[in-house]
Amino acid sequence: MTDLAATFDINNPELPKAIKNAAFGSGGFPYDKKLDDDEYDTQMYALQKQLVLHQAHMAKAGTRTVILFEGRDAAGKGGTIERFVENLNRRYTMTVALPKPSDREQTQWYFQRYVDWLPAAGEMVVFDRSWYNRAVVEPVMGFCTEEQTENFLDEAPEFEKRLTRDGIKLVKFWLSIGQEMQIKRFHDRRHDPLKTWKLSPVDIKALHKWDEYSEARDRMLKRTDSKHAPWTVIRANDKNRARLNAIRVVLHGLDYEGKDEEEIGKIDKKIVLNAKDFLDLKGE
Repeated sequence: MTDLAATFDINNPELPKAIKNAAFGSGGFPYDKKLDDDEYDTQMYALQKQLVLHQAHMAKAGTRTVILFEGRDAAGKGGTIERFVENLNRRYTMTVALPKPSDREQTQWYFQRYVDWLPAAGEMVVFDRSWYNRAVVEPVMGFCTEEQTENFLDEAPEFEKRLTRDGIKLVKFWLSIGQEMQIKRFHDRRHDPLKTWKLSPVDIKALHKWDEYSEARDRMLKRTDSKHAPWTVIRANDKNRARLNAIRVVLHGLDYEGKDEEEIGKIDKKIVLNAKDFLDLKGE
């Protein structure tokens, strides 16, 4: 599959038929078509009601929650985060998408600029990419040294243990998509005047580094999946199913007044996997 990007011209307005046809099922995705939009809207409304109840509980109880979203470019991180927060009080729910570190930040302890964004009592912080840049994006794109990545992989579990020991609820998501789906979504961005801003030179370069990203991801999952801060992998070729199940994972893992298990619904085990089960899959 690594020759797909080499033969693909993203500037051509016509998406190759072979890529278009293979996109939804790429990476071994277990469904033939996306979840019906009306059914999605019904389920999302129920889940967002539960999120509002959870936020009210957080305000009373003073709990703290951190949710990390990681994944390849175009995996659907931003859209999933939007569904999480769109009906929540933004005074207590923050979305964090940090830019490239400044010259000063590059001389700090690596985790330092992320610590500044950790929640206070009653707050939820959602990271659109996080400290795990050091595990995947940075080494693949040559933005850090191998020594820096190794140090990070050693330190991250200890850093997260301290967060959870202090009472922070930490949820880590990796959104997984197939190669043809990534190409299709990049193509859609390139030729949609409202989405061209989402496509950067780094994204284009990433098209040719599929295997490198896979290797870095697998190493990250193996080294940083822990009992206190496990990874949850969501197979995200279908944005509807991915968004619903990400919210379900969070809500099922929390206790709050008014929690309704039936309204939350069951997690789809076909697309929601722990790190070990995901790494055991072939063709991802």
